[in-house]
Amino acid sequence: MSSYHDQTAHTYRSVRMKSHRIDWDNPPKPFKSYPESFPRIALDAKVSSHRFLMLIGGITAQKSYPGVTYALRTNPSAGALYPTETYVQIRTVEGLEDGIYHLSALENALVRLGDLNENEGIETFLHVKKVRGFVFLFSALYYRSSWKYQTRAFRYCLLDTGHIIGTTEASCLLFKRDYRVCYTLDRVGLNTLFAFENEEFFLSGAIVGEEDETRNSQTLTVPLSSADETGRFECDPRIEEAYRRTCTLQAEEEQRAMPAFAFDHKRWEQAIWKRRSIRDFTQKPLSKEQFFETIRFVTEPIPSDCDVRVDLYAVINRVNGMEQGIWREGKYVQKGDFSKYAGYLCLEQALGEESGVTFFIVGGDAQNYQAMMQKAGIIGHRLYLIATYLGFGCSGIGAYYDDEVKAFLQCEGMILYALSIGY
Repeated sequence: MSSYHDQTAHTYRSVRMKSHRIDWDNPPKPFKSYPESFPRIALDAKVSSHRFLMLIGGITAQKSYPGVTYALRTNPSAGALYPTETYVQIRTVEGLEDGIYHLSALENALVRLGDLNENEGIETFLHVKKVRGFVFLFSALYYRSSWKYQTRAFRYCLLDTGHIIGTTEASCLLFKRDYRVCYTLDRVGLNTLFAFENEEFFLSGAIVGEEDETRNSQTLTVPLSSADETGRFECDPRIEEAYRRTCTLQAEEEQRAMPAFAFDHKRWEQAIWKRRSIRDFTQKPLSKEQFFETIRFVTEPIPSDCDVRVDLYAVINRVNGMEQGIWREGKYVQKGDFSKYAGYLCLEQALGEESGVTFFIVGGDAQNYQAMMQKAGIIGHRLYLIATYLGFGCSGIGAYYDDEVKAFLQCEGMILYALSIGY
């Protein structure tokens, strides 16, 4: 979807000509809520299946500023706006009742939206056989983001959803569960089933369980109940058109390999809970070993039904034992001190200049735009977690001068995401 991506590109001029005024007194609601009459399962951290779910988008801390308090979660989000919602079908999981649920971060609970019998389920919308385990669905309430970021918000919704998939992956690694991301789902059918209107739409799903290759589930026919969503809503026709035009994906090879990462169980769980976006760097260098351990982890396979290629460029600013320069796939594209220019490219943010390494994720598959952007978000989440696990920090940067970054990297395609790591 290069036209949408190009139309929402930042330039030096566009950033300074921006006239959008944010209505800080009337923000959208940060949490989706269902009526109290809906049955709930309170999540208990002592129950393994409950804790597995709590690590996916759960609240980890509160951050207060004059007049406002933010609930920080296991996943990062542009502007702490959290447009992504998580739904899950559960079948034959110990400690949980079969059903279709909304995973409520605010309540730390599963809100039951529908019953599940032996023969029916949502699997047909994901083109898979009957699943015993978890079937996740990830949606976006885009006004939570467009309220601040306008039409560029669709980018953030996709990246944020990638981060939620990343938290799902991280929990799967912790609990030794296999998973597979599903991008080729029937989005229109699912939006109808869940009684979404134009405020919310599905972007992807994930299978965490075992498929019964001998049995199909029948399609659920009764729509699930809706709920209050953003509280207030202003439609953006350009976002809705971009969504519609990117719902149908082109055929890509599946990736069936699971990521391999030898980690200390306790440290990994602490990294999931303690992950934060760093706000400034001390400019202390990373070690060469830390850099390559980071690269090893973030380039592990991501099992999915649409394995879109993305490229990872590293601007090495401060890594002991390595020369400064632009690094990609094990070799230097160009050598030199580009730290100040990397900061300029990230809308003149010091994060891009003072980091140990600033990464740019690049993709070129416009036919599979939703999958490509979400994969960038998954890689971004891996960067957050491995940085936290190894003892330094990470910050995602969704705003940059798109065309100037491409010229700097001497690459084609679309700039999907920027992230900085360091002390």
